[in-house]
Amino acid sequence: MSKALKATFLVHAVVSLLCGAPLLIAPGQMLTSLGWAPIDPLMSRLLGAALLALAWSSFRGWRATERAQVAILVEMEAVFSVLACVGLLRHLLVGAWPLVPWLAMVIFLVFALAWIYFLVRRK
Repeated sequence: MSKALKATFLVHAVVSLLCGAPLLIAPGQMLTSLGWAPIDPLMSRLLGAALLALAWSSFRGWRATERAQVAILVEMEAVFSVLACVGLLRHLLVGAWPLVPWLAMVIFLVFALAWIYFLVRRK
């Protein structure tokens, strides 16, 4: 497995952990402090749980030694990131949003492009 793919897994695990844990534990405090309010605490906690699950899978991908062990993870990460971009873009283009949703879009887009690159490359 390439060093770039391993590094992508590690960075994704850290980013997902740092975003997911606060969303699961205290979504109101996190999002309000970032200027994103009002929020839906139930959906925010579900997103936090999903991000933590992705962090765990990325950690497992980082620890894997062979490309075949992580092929399904790369596909799943790509699909999640692309769908997140589609969902965010639909709202971002329709209204005035604070910086945080735009930043989330950029982060998801960067990861989507990385995962798609590794899907196409398959080395």
